[in-house]
Formats: sequence, C-alpha cells, structure tokens
Amino acid sequence: MTTRVLVTGAAGRIGRAVLELLAARGDEAVALERHDPGDLPAARVVTGEAADPATVRAALDGVDAVIHLAAIATPERLPAEQVFGQNTLATFTVLEQAGLAGVRRACLASSMAADGLPFAGRELHPAYVPVDEAVPVQAEDPYALSKLVDEETARTMARRHGMGIVALRLPYVGGFEERLNDFAAATAADPGAHARGYWAYLETRDAARACVLALGVPGPGAEVVCVCAPETMAGQPTAELLERYHPGVEIRAPLPGRTVPVDLSKAERLLGFSAEYRLQV
Repeated sequence: MTTRVLVTGAAGRIGRAVLELLAARGDEAVALERHDPGDLPAARVVTGEAADPATVRAALDGVDAVIHLAAIATPERLPAEQVFGQNTLATFTVLEQAGLAGVRRACLASSMAADGLPFAGRELHPAYVPVDEAVPVQAEDPYALSKLVDEETARTMARRHGMGIVALRLPYVGGFEERLNDFAAATAADPGAHARGYWAYLETRDAARACVLALGVPGPGAEVVCVCAPETMAGQPTAELLERYHPGVEIRAPLPGRTVPVDLSKAERLLGFSAEYRLQV
C-alpha cells in the first residue's frame, strides 16, 4: 500500500533526500515549501508558510504521515524572536493541523543543539557522556529553546490527538558531495570548533532514512531520539578529545577509539537505525 507523506521544508538538504527516498520506496510525497524550485520529486508541491494553518490544511489533503523539517536552523543570522517564534509556531501548526486531519504518524527534526551547548554565549560542558535524550539541558539561545519547545509540542499533540510522533535530535548533517568532507577537515584541524557538538555528524541520506523509519514507530506517544554516526569526524581518540575540551566530564560508558560520545541505543532499539554512510578520517 502506497503511503502519502507530507514533507515540510522539502527543498532543504534533508528534505530533498527524504523525497528521493520516498520515491525509491514507491511512496508518494507532498512537498511544502515557501517557493517551488521546480525540481522537487513530489506528487504535489504546495507553496506557503508552514506556520499558516490554511496552507498546511491544503498540503495535508490525502496525507497519511508527516515529516516536518521546515525551520530556521541557526540563531546566528536572524533576530532571536524570529528564530524562536517561527520555529515553534510552524511545529505547532503542522502537528495541530495534522492531528485535526486524522494523521496519526509524524516525525520532526529536533537537534542535538537542544541541550544548549553549540550556540551558547559561554563555555559549557555536558553533565555526562555519552549524552542521551535525558541529558540535562543548558539552553540559553533561541534556537535550542525552540527545539525544546518543539519536543514538548510533540508530547502535547500525542496526548491531544493520539498521534505517534518522533523528534529526532540531529547533529551536523551534510552530504559527501556538499560540505561534510570540508567540515570534517576543518574539525580535524581544529577539534575545539566542534567540541560543543561532540564531533558528531550524519550523512544526508542517513538523516532521510532515520526520518522515514521514525514514521514506523506506533503511537500514541512522543519520543525524542538522538541520531548520528557511531564515530566522530575528528581524527583523535574520543577519550583524548574529552580530556582536552570537556575536562572532568563524567564518563558513563566506554568510548574506545573514535566512538561518538552520544548514546545511540534508543535509535537502534526504537527505529532499527544505524548509520550506513561513514566518513573516512
């Protein structure tokens, strides 16, 4: 049976990979974007804002599931009020309208930055590693706060509409042909630049696959899941990196070699996900 999936932010890096994966699976996609670039592999393209209820209602016609990716991805280029307001309103609108339309499965892009480290204005360290979905948050920037609110919105909508929703905490995402290799090279040259992101990464096609797998998690209920590659993009052993950049952090599990200091057990257990595309460092 063909599934029809609404993909918001469909022209973005992950969005395009999701559309390609859905097409390869024989599923139909409805793409929601501000402007139609004219080359999206979707059965239908709806233009408009993900925060606009009428636009979202039109996009949801005949849809079975939702992958919500539309968001401002950094707090560094736009006013704080816009970053927080636009991200949270779009997530609320998409999930609310999906619930009202009878859609019961959704995935949304959260971020590993939800813990507050990557965009903080001061040096912060995690409470422990490997970090997991329950690590204490230290958010003080509008992007991290917006993702935390998105995760709470997912829990609310799961209760409100009986939906099954998975919020994926994604790391730095890129394709080998785009920017991942360059970022890895920069990280190898200066590991401190990515220390707040735990030197984690995910290749674009793996990110898309995680999104699609998340739609298979039964509801009702909402889950937050950390997803990344199992090794860091840094060349040094993880233990050495932690000693240098997160000194004194509690280490709760062995981290041999370049093991990423992120607990991926929930992704494996709940989604059946492990990354297939790995950097050669």
